[in-house]
Amino acid sequence: MIERYTRKDMGALFETEHRLRIWLEVEKAATRALMEKGAVDPEAARLFLESSPEIRVQRMEEIERETRHDVIAFLTMISEQIPAPARAILHFGMTSQDLVDTAQSLFLLEAIDLLQREMDRFSGILREQALRHRGTLTVGRSHGVHGEPIVFGVKFLSWYSEFGRHKERLRHARETMRVGKMSGAMGTAVHIDPLTEEAILFSLGLKPEGMATQVVARDRHAEFLSTLALIGASLERIAVEIRHLQRTEVREVEEPFVPGQKGSSAMPHKRNPVGAENITGLARLLRSYAQAAYEDVALWHERDISHSSVERVVLPDSCILLDYMLHRMGGILKDLIVYPEQMQRNLDLTGGLVYSQAVLLALVRTGLPRETAYRIVQDAAMRTWRGEGHLRDTLRTHPELPESADPHLWEAAFSPEPFMKNIDALYERVLGPETGA
Repeated sequence: MIERYTRKDMGALFETEHRLRIWLEVEKAATRALMEKGAVDPEAARLFLESSPEIRVQRMEEIERETRHDVIAFLTMISEQIPAPARAILHFGMTSQDLVDTAQSLFLLEAIDLLQREMDRFSGILREQALRHRGTLTVGRSHGVHGEPIVFGVKFLSWYSEFGRHKERLRHARETMRVGKMSGAMGTAVHIDPLTEEAILFSLGLKPEGMATQVVARDRHAEFLSTLALIGASLERIAVEIRHLQRTEVREVEEPFVPGQKGSSAMPHKRNPVGAENITGLARLLRSYAQAAYEDVALWHERDISHSSVERVVLPDSCILLDYMLHRMGGILKDLIVYPEQMQRNLDLTGGLVYSQAVLLALVRTGLPRETAYRIVQDAAMRTWRGEGHLRDTLRTHPELPESADPHLWEAAFSPEPFMKNIDALYERVLGPETGA
C-alpha cells in the first residue's frame, strides 16, 4: 500500500524483515517439536535453536534473483549463518507452504489485533456522539425526502449497533484465520505426523487446518477479506451520510476544517467533505480486494500458485486500508461540526409536512375513517408542497374536514415532542440501562 494510506504500526507488520522474522520463528518451532519427537538429530536441532541468524533482506533478494523461489532464498540465507550440522535439519519434512501459510496466519492475527483495537476506539466515538446528541432534533429522510423529526443521536446509535456486529464478525474472522499447516507437500502428513503438526502449531498459538492440501483452504482468506470489506461498507455508509448533510443546501454538519486548510485551488470559499469522499473511494477498493480473494478459492487440484500474487497485494493492502479508514473516520466523527439551528430550520422548511402522519392519526382518533383522513391530509399536503401555506392552514381550510374533527386534537400533532418519547428506551436497548433518562 502507498505510504499515504499506511499507518506506522500496521505497515510495520507487512515489512519484509518482519515477515522473515516470523518465518524464522516458524522454522524454529518446527525444529523444536521435531527434536522433542525424536525425528531429528538433537544436537543439530540444538545448534539451530541456539543460533541467532540475522535477517539479511538484501542477501535473500540476491539469492532469489538466481533461484526465483523466495522460500529457498530464505532458507539459503539462514543456512549461510548457522552451523553445518544444523543445516541438515532446517525445514525438515516441510514444504514451502507449511512455512508460508503458517507464518501468514501469524502476521494476519497481529493485524487483526490492531484492527480490533481501532474498532474499539471507533465504537467509543460513536457511543460518545450518540449520547451527546440524544436531544438534538433533526429531520429524518427517506429517499432523500423529508420524512419525520428524529433525534440526530440515533444516527450514531444505529452505526454503533452496526459496528457491534462488525466486532463480532472480526472476532470470528480471527478464529477462522488462526490456522496453519505442517502436513507436507500434498497435505497427507507423510513426513510430519498429525500429532507433531499439532504440537508445532499449538506452540505458535495456532490450530491445524482440518484437511489441508498443499495449502490452507482459501475460503478462510475470502471470509476474512469479506469481513474487512463489510466494515469498509459501513464506514462508507457513514461517509455518504456526512457528504449529504454537508451539502450547501442542507449544511447540518461539516467535517472538521483546520486553520490553513484549503478546499479548492480556484474557489477560496470551498469547504468540501474530502475525508468522507476519501473513505467512500477506499471502501470501493476494499470490496475489490474481497472479490479477488473469492477468485483464489478455486485452486487447481491440491494447489496452484495463482493465489500467491493476489495475496501479496490484497492481504496487506486490505488490513492497511481498513486501519487507515477507521482512524480517519474516527477523527472526522470525533470533531464533527454540528449545526442544530440549521437542523431546526430544515425541520421547519416544509411547512409542517414532517407532521403529516401524526396529523393523520390524530384525525383518525376523532372518528374519521383512515381512508378519508389520509385523502384529506394528502390533499392539504400537496397544497403545502405548492407553496399555498403551512399544513396546519391548508388542513384547517380543507372543504372535506368535518366540523366534528376537533382542531385542538389534530393541531396538537404539530409538535416534535411525541417523536422523542421512546428515545430513552431505544438508547437503553443499544447502550444498556445506565443510558436511560
